Amino acid sequence: MIARLVRIHGRVQGVGYRYAMEDQAQLLGLAGWVRNRLDGTVEAHAQGPADAVQALVDWAHQGPPHAQVSKVEVTDTSPTHETRFLRLPTA
Repeated sequence: MIARLVRIHGRVQGVGYRYAMEDQAQLLGLAGWVRNRLDGTVEAHAQGPADAVQALVDWAHQGPPHAQVSKVEVTDTSPTHETRFLRLPTA
């Protein structure tokens, strides 16, 4: 199991990005969370099998239809105790 912290920049708030990422992560069988940030980005912590986490990172570069992603930052991080993928409040 691996874990990645992902920060997505661009027009990613108000376009259903968190909901779409939650759906995608659940389809991939990942655990973790996604939330809006006060700076206008979306942040996510995803953990699971390496190929599934990479598939979510790849998806993040495009996101849902109305998103306009300008940059995706990915950082290695430690897995947590999460067992499912959650949508968290803005931080």
